[in-house]
Amino acid sequence: MKISNDSAVPVYTISGAEARPLPDWLVRKRKRSLKQDAAFASRVELLQDFGFEEASQCVRVSEDGEYIMSTGTYRPQIHVHNLSQLALSFERHTKTLNETFQLLSSDWTKSVHLQTDRSVELHTAGGLHYSTRIPRFGRDLQYDRHSAEALIPSVGVNQEGSGEVYRLNLEVGRFMKSYEVDVGGDDMTSVGAKSLQGGINAGAVNVGAIAEDSHNLLAFGTSLGTVEFWDPRSRNRVGILSAPNDALEGRPEISALQFHRSGLEIATGNSSGIVQLYDLRSPVPLLKKDQGYAFPIQDLIWLDSTRAPGDPKILSADKRIIKIWDTRDGSHWTSVEPSVDLHNVAWCKDSGMLLTANEGKQQHAFFIPQLGPAPRWCTFLDNIVEEMAEDPNDPHSYNKSTAGDVYDNFKFLTMDQLRQLNLDHLIGTTSLLRPYMHGYFVGQKLYEEARLISNPDLWQEQRQKSVQEKIQKERESRIRGNKKVAVKVNRKLAEKILEREDKAERRRAKRVLEKGGDDEMLDAGVGADTDGATAPAVGEGAEPEQEKAGVLNDPRFARLFQDEDFEVDEQSHEFNAINPATNTRIPKGLTAVEQEALEERRGSSDSESDSDDSDAGQARQAKKQPQIDSNRISTSSYKKSGKKPQMVVSSSSSRRAEPSRDRSFGSRVSKLKEKKPTGKGTTSVVGEREITFQPEGKGKKKDGAQGQRHDRRKDKGMRSASNNVFRGM
Repeated sequence: MKISNDSAVPVYTISGAEARPLPDWLVRKRKRSLKQDAAFASRVELLQDFGFEEASQCVRVSEDGEYIMSTGTYRPQIHVHNLSQLALSFERHTKTLNETFQLLSSDWTKSVHLQTDRSVELHTAGGLHYSTRIPRFGRDLQYDRHSAEALIPSVGVNQEGSGEVYRLNLEVGRFMKSYEVDVGGDDMTSVGAKSLQGGINAGAVNVGAIAEDSHNLLAFGTSLGTVEFWDPRSRNRVGILSAPNDALEGRPEISALQFHRSGLEIATGNSSGIVQLYDLRSPVPLLKKDQGYAFPIQDLIWLDSTRAPGDPKILSADKRIIKIWDTRDGSHWTSVEPSVDLHNVAWCKDSGMLLTANEGKQQHAFFIPQLGPAPRWCTFLDNIVEEMAEDPNDPHSYNKSTAGDVYDNFKFLTMDQLRQLNLDHLIGTTSLLRPYMHGYFVGQKLYEEARLISNPDLWQEQRQKSVQEKIQKERESRIRGNKKVAVKVNRKLAEKILEREDKAERRRAKRVLEKGGDDEMLDAGVGADTDGATAPAVGEGAEPEQEKAGVLNDPRFARLFQDEDFEVDEQSHEFNAINPATNTRIPKGLTAVEQEALEERRGSSDSESDSDDSDAGQARQAKKQPQIDSNRISTSSYKKSGKKPQMVVSSSSSRRAEPSRDRSFGSRVSKLKEKKPTGKGTTSVVGEREITFQPEGKGKKKDGAQGQRHDRRKDKGMRSASNNVFRGM
């Protein structure tokens, strides 16, 4: 986006020749180098394919503001852009070039086109609906909605020497009797029946205008410099407006006409570049304005801005420049001068957007923020322009009185939040709400007042918020547990103490808030606990500040965190006994007695017994005292210990046999001497010994083979694993 002029009212070029148009082959060739070009990189593509291959001829904005239709060449074609999508909806080709056209419906679906080959085409959504021809070339095209007639001012005179405005009635589908307007003869001197028909200097009806919003009078400008007014109800001429005497030099023609929406004023533009404002009740012009380039005026538009309703302005355009000036005194307001010739100018109503049809591939789009806001299909332009005009000393700022205050003291609100505050009725009716993306910017002062009105209890929320901020500020000076503790030894203990103090402070703050949050409550609840009990005093002579300081700042416990002699050994047995949760060496679930039994069992492999009496005594003692099974560990403790499973062979006898490795060699020999042979396969030879294993059959064993085995059936105190209990009786 660039500023197109140097006046106090800037005009931003959104798209057009200001971006230095390049041919397609050169753009493809210089594609890489154009990435570094600031002018090419800063371009804004407002509408997709908003242009033609050679030039554009006419442009119109639909009544509902949702579509733009434009015609151009070459090849002759029609473009329709969907503004909600910012893209080209479709393009349609015609046989000949278009002179001008009018939209018949509120959207693009129905339109009438005046072609350069004396044909009039009616287009619908499906394409060309009907085409007809007129006797002579047309100069302009107007549509009277009250009578559904297309009015076509034409060149030349009829057999009676008068110019004609053809009437094509679209309701009955035929031409009606034309309006006859005095335009002079072939030699431009004779008027009436003496003039010839078909001369090269014949007169013409150049332009027409309709006062649709008021009395619906028809006005036709002629090549003689006169304006004739016709009443469509009686189809008679009601008045003639002649040019002033000083304007008769060179006989300037009327080239542009436009009624004010009130119907009391009319603006005329002639071929010499002079714009005049008339009151219909007076033949003397109210104001006269020179365009400055002596080119015929092509377009006149009354601008009724929503931002400045009491400051009416008018737009006049020729092929060189577009000027906007004040209708009261004729003072210049702003202007824009593109680098190519202009053909037609269209204004998006109630906005600051101007669209043009011009020479060159790309059509122009100009945005004037002080004329009006951006249309609703490109509201983002307001934000871009405001960001570009943040400097209050910039002469091209968007508005000098509000420059630099774009986002200061503004609150962004979504549509739901506006409904909650009952501000949704201001959307589209005032400038207090600035649309942005999915919400609106609202003044901070207006937001605070609306919030207070919608929520009368807001002061209580603000009070609680201020109390919470005060408590939070007081707690910021305290040492947090998540911060680094500046101690030399026992760091973990210091962090644990700080965490407890922080939790106590949170409970205290919560209790104070529940009681109202007053300062008296804060002072009264310093030493109170959550349950209502007061904290114990450190000493009778302890000061309140010392109690509030905590353990870390108490000088009585200073050596605990400074002297290494007071360091807590977490690997010691005493620490593990007091803090079993932190013990990593002893599996959870073992008591101290079980741990001692486990250690004795591991160390008993190096000790030997000297006699059988001691073994027997230990066995008797084991019967009297409950034996501790050191191999039994809980599942959770077993997983944490990380030990591997050990296979232990159990015996069915009630007396547990000691391992042979725990007895001396002498005790083993004495045992062998006392035993008597009980079977064929046994021997009592002392010394070397050979054992032979012989496989046995699956048949029933003899009674003698079970001499050394324990018989469960003889033990009356144990239940049999067999289901048939009577078999053992």
